[in-house]
Amino acid sequence: MKTYHYFACLSCLTLVLCFSSVKSQTKAVLFEGTMVVGYVDKGGFLNCIGPSVKLNQKAYAVFAGLLPSLRIKEDKVAAGATKNTDLTPGLGFGLTAVFRHIAVQLPFYYNPKTSIQNGKWNPGIGLGYKF
Repeated sequence: MKTYHYFACLSCLTLVLCFSSVKSQTKAVLFEGTMVVGYVDKGGFLNCIGPSVKLNQKAYAVFAGLLPSLRIKEDKVAAGATKNTDLTPGLGFGLTAVFRHIAVQLPFYYNPKTSIQNGKWNPGIGLGYKF
């Protein structure tokens, strides 16, 4: 399956979760968190905000912390060589700004060294929803 298929499926899943905020009869929220989809290094990601430092004001919040993620990227290798799966878990770090329920994220992910490339940090951008 191509990378964009994974990205489209995860984006749809995020939208379904965003618009189905489940509440009990006492109006207490059963799920709280932020889901973000985005783009980094010619691939996509789906993440939640992990442990972080939070600056909270009345209408907005800014998080600086870790981002547990599912990364979606097709591995480019020579013909016949083994390659990674298109969907891999990862851990990044970055900033997330939330205004009411809209989240904008600036994540950084590390790609380790391979036989043909040096390891490097890659910046990205994401958009999400705070439950």
